[in-house]
Amino acid sequence: MATDAITSGVGGPSAESVFGPPRRRIGEKLIAVALFCAAATSVVITIGIVVSLTGETLTFFADQAVSVSGFLTGGQWTPLFSDPQFGIRPLVQGTLIITGIALIVAIPLGIGTAAFLSEYASPRVRKAVKPTLELLAGVPTVVFGYFALTFFTPTVLNSILGLDVSVFNGLAGGIIVGVLIVPTIASVAEDAMSAVPQSLREGAYGLGASRRQVTVRVVVPAALSGITAGIVLGASRAVGETMVVLIAAGQLPTTSLDPRNPMETMTAFIGATGKGDVPTGSTGYKAIFAVGFALFLITLILNTISIRFVRRYRQVYE
Repeated sequence: MATDAITSGVGGPSAESVFGPPRRRIGEKLIAVALFCAAATSVVITIGIVVSLTGETLTFFADQAVSVSGFLTGGQWTPLFSDPQFGIRPLVQGTLIITGIALIVAIPLGIGTAAFLSEYASPRVRKAVKPTLELLAGVPTVVFGYFALTFFTPTVLNSILGLDVSVFNGLAGGIIVGVLIVPTIASVAEDAMSAVPQSLREGAYGLGASRRQVTVRVVVPAALSGITAGIVLGASRAVGETMVVLIAAGQLPTTSLDPRNPMETMTAFIGATGKGDVPTGSTGYKAIFAVGFALFLITLILNTISIRFVRRYRQVYE
């Protein structure tokens, strides 16, 4: 009855008064179509990346000099030598070590910065600090790489701390990558903390809690899913970082666990080898795609685990 009244305009509001003029409805449909095309484009691009990587990776493993077991478990990675070895373990190990160091640096700094901006900073300080923090994310990564190579390693690690590290080393690469992803973690975590209802804070203050107790025991647990999402986003950023590790950590694939030594990550190999010096169609060229496919799988697994964790501990407030 109500639908008929709206449609006919008898005994109720007209369709134009409910849904807006025809021009407005057409505009909303165009916006919906544009947003759908944007989402579909992202899906199509992702599928294209997977298809291109998969095809070249299968061609790589079809080579007689390559075995799947040797690729996954081998400890030597020399794809461009006369006697090539295709054990990806040194690249994966270097990637995980540098990412781990980066997270050790970035997680406390990022969450601490987010807690300060959300719970301690005045509006005036917050307006000054947050844009500056986000500006740090816009600095070209090559600048961070040369900063690590020319200043951080010789001055901070060797001269001040006396760690006796190599010119190229995984420690400097990991620390600088950690500094690089601090804005990512801090920004996402701060948004999650700011979204916690004020009533939770007021209830805790009413029970006599201090600001530190409210931050640690109320705000952080309530924003845990958002904080986790920020950490995972930062980890994905660290895993995919290229220029910093290429310049600071070096290009020496090794199974050593000592971060003071040179290391090579998966992205560093892709960046260094894909510059055009390797003949197209060679086994070394195809190895770039195999490493890229492995890197894609690692990132996919990392994001899948994070999504499950976020959904499990997600808090919904009304």
